[in-house]
Amino acid sequence: MRLAAPLVLALLLAACGSESSPSGDDQVPLRVVTAEGEGTLRVEIADTSEERAAGLSGRASVPADAGMAFLWDEPVEAEFWMKDTLIPLQIAFWDEGGRIVGLIEMEPCEADTCPHYRPEKPIVGAVEANAGWFTAHGVAVGDTVELDAGDA
Repeated sequence: MRLAAPLVLALLLAACGSESSPSGDDQVPLRVVTAEGEGTLRVEIADTSEERAAGLSGRASVPADAGMAFLWDEPVEAEFWMKDTLIPLQIAFWDEGGRIVGLIEMEPCEADTCPHYRPEKPIVGAVEANAGWFTAHGVAVGDTVELDAGDA
């Protein structure tokens, strides 16, 4: 019986880990339209309190053109932090019109107290991607986000 418990625990942890990694059918395209063209990320949708709280924490990597979109039904004054996040990320925030209202680079944090990141305006969405993704794709405040979360 003692040997079975660690095996069951290991299988449960492996199953949880595979569900939380960005891949395949649980992602939808998020397009960012800029003055220079457009870029597309494949994103997981975090639209519950639990999903938004977990975010990308604990992940050792995120594929180059993948990320996580955080969605709300109405404008909010949201705050993000990088507690237990292992990789640097960049975040874009958008308003009800789909316009990007802020971009912030965020560093991993394993301390008890981590910096909080927030846009200056209320938002209905945010998307995290690998650090530098938005910069590399020429994304700026005022550009637009297109997301069909109905595909999730």
